[in-house]
This record gives sequence, structure tokens and C-alpha cells, in this order.
Amino acid sequence: MNVVIIGTGNVATILGRLLHFNGFQISKVVGRDIIQTKKLADLLMADCEVEIQNLNDEADCYMIAVSDAAIPLIAKQLKRFTDKLVFHTAGSVSLHSISLISSHIGVLWPLQSLRKEISQIPEIPCMIDANNEEAYRQLLVLAKAISKTNIGRATDLERKKLHLAAVITSNFSNHLFALVDYYCKTEKIPFNVLYPLINETFNRIQTQNPSKVQTGPAIRRDQETIREHEQLLEKFPQILNLYKQFTLSIQSKSE
Repeated sequence: MNVVIIGTGNVATILGRLLHFNGFQISKVVGRDIIQTKKLADLLMADCEVEIQNLNDEADCYMIAVSDAAIPLIAKQLKRFTDKLVFHTAGSVSLHSISLISSHIGVLWPLQSLRKEISQIPEIPCMIDANNEEAYRQLLVLAKAISKTNIGRATDLERKKLHLAAVITSNFSNHLFALVDYYCKTEKIPFNVLYPLINETFNRIQTQNPSKVQTGPAIRRDQETIREHEQLLEKFPQILNLYKQFTLSIQSKSE
């Protein structure tokens, strides 16, 4: 299958690498920045293009891997490819945002935090959808080159709900780690000794229900420890506020 990639960011780079590695021909990479576009095109042994209007319909499929806000703009700039597969890679953008481009449209959303500079690509679950079964069949072939075991079909609404879950799971937890790192540095205690605990916490919930393995002073109703923690956090009002909210939430959920 001959693929054109529109975009040069994290998702375009990682998915492009996986498709190229698994035998797909990346015929062209399209981007606004000539340096970044040529860099990715050279990596994928493809031609580069900075004028999206110059794209023709010679490829089998067209992957739009740009920011959510840029997808409608790209859709307006692209020529109509009629019967070629055109798909985007966003979790929160409707399938039908690109409906004017082709009669075969789809979404292939990699449910993973991706960075173009990583050498070891993590497992990437793929959520796909299409406006007809032929487009879905083609997307499934592409998805199997990206995820060997974890592929699902998800509607616009299901993807939005999953995207929300992903934001809370990844972005919010990382923000907590950032706050704890700041606390540790300020209090001159090592953050890295927490790595095994972090790993164990995430390993545990892969085999058990998170609510069943909740630990800590909040669920034990250990008010003395909770008061001591709150006193230690008086110099850190942002963390203290979160500590109180999480404590109440854990106790409410356990009831």
C-alpha cells in the first residue's frame, strides 16, 4: 500500500516509522517546514512536499497526522481524491471532519503518548473507524502494522470518551509526578527513590481493579497521619489543595 503522510510531528514520525518498517511504501511527506519535512521524508525514503495543493491522487491512502485544530484547515486545502482512503489520527476530531475529501474516510487513533525522538517505540493501541467497510478494511491493514494485538473500533463519541480517560490517566498523573518532584527538590529529598513505587502501582492495576488495591492513610481513615501530611504541605498550597481533594475523593469512593 502506497501512503502519503501529511504532517511531520510526533504521530506522523512514529506511525511513519512503523509503516515503513512493516513494508508500506511512504511515497511522500507533506509539511510546512521544509527542514522538518525533508528530515522525515529522508528517514522514510520518501519525497517531500511543502505545498499541499500539489498533492495528486496517485497514492492508495492519505494520512493526516497534524494537530486537532489543523485538521479542518487541511481538509479545506486538499483536493478531492474521490475513491482513495483519507484518514486522520486524532482522538477528539469527528470522522466526518474530512468527509468532503473522499468517499472513503476514516480515523486511526494511536492511543499512546508518542515522542518522535524515542528509539524504542512502546505498545500502541489503535482505535479505528470508517464511513464504509472497504475503508475500514484498509485501515485495519494499516493498524495491524502499528499494533499487533490491541486494535478496536470506536465511534466519534467513544473516542472522545477514551480521549478524556487518556488525558486524566496520562496528563494528570504526570502533573502529579511533576508536583511531587518539585516538592522533593524543595525539601531536599530524593524523588528517584519513588520510581519502584510508581512502577509497582502501575503494574498492579494491570491485573487488579484499581479500587480494590487502593492503599494509604485516606482509605484507612488515618486522621493523625493525614493531619501531619497537611501540616508538612502548608508551604505548598497547590499540592495541599490537591491532597485534601484526593483524600476526600478516596474516602467517598471507598464508602
